[in-house]
Parts: sequence; structure tokens; C-alpha cells
Amino acid sequence: MEPLAVLGIILIIAGFVLVGIEFVMPGFGAPGITGILCLGGGILCTAKDVQQGLTITLIIVVVLAVMLTIAMTFFKRVKTPFVLDTEIKAEKGYINASDLEYLVGKEGTAVTDLRPAGKCDIEGVEFDVRTEGRYIERGGKVRISRIHEHMIIVKEM
Repeated sequence: MEPLAVLGIILIIAGFVLVGIEFVMPGFGAPGITGILCLGGGILCTAKDVQQGLTITLIIVVVLAVMLTIAMTFFKRVKTPFVLDTEIKAEKGYINASDLEYLVGKEGTAVTDLRPAGKCDIEGVEFDVRTEGRYIERGGKVRISRIHEHMIIVKEM
């Protein structure tokens, strides 16, 4: 076997290993880019003509697709640090916009100047609120008019 062909095979194997590392530990891309360069160099060193180069390239693409499929299947079953698994539920203290509907019609006092956003005290609880565009001074009396996209909208009384 020719030394150039041996170098090509070594580069192809190294390319598969580096691309595999990139599949498992995605990030900056250095292993992936280096792996692709190794695969390209391996093709150039191994192929004797254009047709053989295209055949090797096709085989490499199929092997990479199989590697990607295996990696994706594996990571669906294994808990990884790349997937957020926290649940956002009311029992854990998270509030949905629909949970705030009970506030509509309640009255309170502006704790800060509302220009148009600020804080209001509603029944002893401080909320981030927004006016319907008008400036309201601190201490002003407000009434909650509606809930819009997780924001409490107030009007001056």
C-alpha cells in the first residue's frame, strides 16, 4: 500500500473521530471543522481519480449521516446538559398570565413614578405594572384595567 493512501486512511479515520466528537460535544466547532478538513484531505490522498474521489465522498457522507442519526437517537434517551428539563408549573411558584386575571378591577397605589412602567402596591403586594401610556406620579391611585402578555396594565383613578 502506498504511503499516501495510508496517510489518507489515517486522515479519514481522524476526521470521523473529530466529527463524532463534535456531534457529542457541540460548541465552538473546532473538532468539527478540523474533522471536515481531515476528511477532505483523506479523500484527496486516497482517491486515484475523480470518480473514485466522488465514490469515497458519497460513502463518507452516508457514514456521517448514520453517525448523526445514532447520536441524535442516543441523546433523546440520555439526559444531557444541553436540554432544559425544568418544568414551569404553578406549584413551583411560576405565574401564568391567566393566573393574574383575578387582579383586574383591583385598586392600588403607585410605589414609583409610572412612565409608563413602574411598580404598584395592590393589596399589600408590589407588582411591576405598565400604564396605558400616561404618566402617573408616585402615590397616585390606580386601577388594574387588564392583563396583556404577562404585563399588568393600569389606569389612573
